[in-house]
Amino acid sequence: MVRQSRLRLSLNMQFHEPHDPKGIAKDVTNMGRWGNGDVEINLSKSDELPYVMGLVRQALEKQMGNGESEA
Repeated sequence: MVRQSRLRLSLNMQFHEPHDPKGIAKDVTNMGRWGNGDVEINLSKSDELPYVMGLVRQALEKQMGNGESEA
């Protein structure tokens, strides 16, 4: 969701799954939010982008099966 002061992202993974040492992920399990997954992250400063993209990459790799072949 685009807002004036931040970008809110929903990650399609359970809250315990991402490696988030900075603790910016929010548990939105059973909160009735739009989007997939139980993890919400907010981006409000451009210098946070590399860290946030690391969390996004974790969600993508989970959805893609960690790059492993399913054959």
